[in-house]
Amino acid sequence: MDYTKKIVRYSNYWYNDGLRKAQIRDLTGAILSLRRSLQFNKGNIAARNLLGLVYYGRGEVAEALVEWIISKNMRPRDNIANEYIQRVQDASRQLDVMNQAIKKYNQCLVLCAQGGEDMAVLQLRKVISAHPSFVKAYQLLALLYLKKEQYAKAKPLLRTAAKLDTTNEMTLRYQHELSLHKGSRPRREEKKKEKKKKTTIEYKLGNDTIIQPAYHMVKSLAGKFTLMNIVVGGLIGAAIVWYLVVPTVNEAKANRTNKQIIEYSEQINAMDAQISAMTRTLDNYRAADADSEAAAQTAASTSDSYENLMAASEQYNSGSYTSDAIADTLLNINRDVLGASGQAAYDELAGEVFSAACDTKYEAGIEALNVANYDSAIDNLSKVVRMKESYDDGGALLNLGLAYLRNGDNGNAAAYLKKVTEQFPDTEYAQEAANNLNTISQNADSDKSKDSKE
Repeated sequence: MDYTKKIVRYSNYWYNDGLRKAQIRDLTGAILSLRRSLQFNKGNIAARNLLGLVYYGRGEVAEALVEWIISKNMRPRDNIANEYIQRVQDASRQLDVMNQAIKKYNQCLVLCAQGGEDMAVLQLRKVISAHPSFVKAYQLLALLYLKKEQYAKAKPLLRTAAKLDTTNEMTLRYQHELSLHKGSRPRREEKKKEKKKKTTIEYKLGNDTIIQPAYHMVKSLAGKFTLMNIVVGGLIGAAIVWYLVVPTVNEAKANRTNKQIIEYSEQINAMDAQISAMTRTLDNYRAADADSEAAAQTAASTSDSYENLMAASEQYNSGSYTSDAIADTLLNINRDVLGASGQAAYDELAGEVFSAACDTKYEAGIEALNVANYDSAIDNLSKVVRMKESYDDGGALLNLGLAYLRNGDNGNAAAYLKKVTEQFPDTEYAQEAANNLNTISQNADSDKSKDSKE
């Protein structure tokens, strides 16, 4: 078997493994298997589409859209990813609700970092109500309840999170913490037994141990002896109680008190250790979710860039759009977040469009500059510079700097004029740029002198 067939076989193996796990809602395990499948074969469309579905099942809509858009870019036709994307777009109201829920979740992370955990609890309840499949929201709310020692409220949340994703490591860790706490609490029956007191009196008479209710002893003596015997018996009984029973009772009470103090101390130490562990877990969770938020922002940028790339490609293929209109769409793309195939498609479109678009926008920018429409001039000339900074051998940079200068923005004007002097020295453009830089410098010095006099 050759190398290519082995790669395809391994990729299909991990896809099937991910499919089995997804069917039993082991979503975390499914993500790991599907990512491994894509490591072997990035072109495995079925694995990428299923990975998007798994992300969607965990409530992570942005990550799901990224996978489906990449899949659509790899195979524009006969791809079920088109249907998934269309369904999400059709359910725009539901998508907006999910987006708002995710934003509120991110706000809750900020509230937790600032100590506003009570407000975070209220917000997370709303997040779960609006977005019932958002696993991270269940986990964070359960963690806050664990920290507040409201274990009865944390339990159903963790149970729901486990149903959504059966092997999620964070959920299992919190469930383990909950079970440890439950195991450390004494049972009610044991507490009741500890509270029970002996209603009898034990004392020794010679080698025999006498067990008898305290009140019964006096009553028995009173029935058998005369008044004198009653008095003598009472004195004897009092002596016995004083010398034998009272020390035993006091010692038993002291032992019970010491035992309770030791138990309470152990419980307090265990609770302190659990609180410390949960605090560390919460700190780790905050750090992890800060990274997740950055990753979500990157994913959103990636999604937008792929959407704009597909839109620009459709505009170009339709033949109904001018070069400058297509260029506007391309300039909304962050090329760095695209994959290798996406960057190649971007470069190909840019090579076809940018040259003619530069001519059109440069001419429009010069016309706007001549009629003192500086905002329009800046808009057109800045796009020319973004497409080709060296356009007109520095002419685009020079005129953009002049547009900023006449619009009162000396900072940006100086930056672009300085580029002309550095990149195109010994030219007429450079000389004109230097003259304007001197004017800016002289005006700044004049303003400083006026301020000092005042």
